Amino acid sequence: MGDVLTVLVPALILAAALWALATALKPRDGGMSDADRYQLDLARRSQAHYAAQVQAAMAARARLEAAALPSQNRQQQIQQQNQHPAALATGGTLDPQLALQLQTLVRNGQKLQAIRLLRQATHSNLLTAKQYVDRL
Repeated sequence: MGDVLTVLVPALILAAALWALATALKPRDGGMSDADRYQLDLARRSQAHYAAQVQAAMAARARLEAAALPSQNRQQQIQQQNQHPAALATGGTLDPQLALQLQTLVRNGQKLQAIRLLRQATHSNLLTAKQYVDRL
């Protein structure tokens, strides 16, 4: 039993010394220093903060535009739906008040003013508006 202990004890001491040496020489945290880790963390937080600021600014801008121009946006939507230039080309209907005003201008010999008014009201091209006024 004494021979086993004389062999086993130095072997255990040698194994412990090798383990301690390997542990001491092993780099901690992937070889990154505390300053490097701090810089990396700071860069990540800065990037996240910037992205949050950009998103908040875009949301605020969208809210501001929606609040500042709701009547104009709604008016444009209605105008595009009701008086689309394609409706003129296909013989679609116009606002009755606009049609009456156009007829009055044509009867008074003011075709150019009628074409101009029609183009402003419907955003149609010159040819389409002229053809429409000629049919009145």
